[in-house]
Amino acid sequence: MVALFVGLRLYAVLGRRTGHEQQPVIRPAEPAAGPELAPASDAGADRAERAGLVYEDAAARGIRALIAADSSFDVARFLDGAQAAYRLILEAFWRGDEPELAQFVGDDVRGSFSAAIAAREAAGHTLDNRLVSIERAVIEDARLEGRTATIVVRFDADIAAVTRNREGEVVAGSLTDAVPTHDMWTFRRVLGSDDPNWLLVETDDA
Repeated sequence: MVALFVGLRLYAVLGRRTGHEQQPVIRPAEPAAGPELAPASDAGADRAERAGLVYEDAAARGIRALIAADSSFDVARFLDGAQAAYRLILEAFWRGDEPELAQFVGDDVRGSFSAAIAAREAAGHTLDNRLVSIERAVIEDARLEGRTATIVVRFDADIAAVTRNREGEVVAGSLTDAVPTHDMWTFRRVLGSDDPNWLLVETDDA
């Protein structure tokens, strides 16, 4: 029941339609390429064009392929959910909540997050960070390889970050001065799978 609840929670965040400790950089192996899908229908193309403000031109072809493969996919709704996931995952990482993170990230990202949390704890540090705002979120790339859909989202955000020691004293950062951050997060899902969740499989600096 707990697993079902957590799964449904992420489903609500990303949907089917759709530091200061910096998160670790993960670059997993790419999945095997599959046959390219036929071009999207005119209706699908129109839907993609209407969402043009939320993705870059380089992502257009992949977005059209996703819409052709899954008519329920909605670009704007996915991007709204991705922003919610960005906040949720960052806050879980800052808290050191590994069980929470495990539901939303792939194996490689989870391993890197776990190592960073362990190193932080060994140093006696805690993070008192706050996501002030997401100034911009845009899809930089989208692709469909076989039935595996991959979407890369760039987040430009302001984060107030403080690192404290065991005594609660500030050793780095400030909660009064937000730091601009630029992240590239990659989400992945197998279309048609029983699991409706998009997982975070890679993070990088933009």
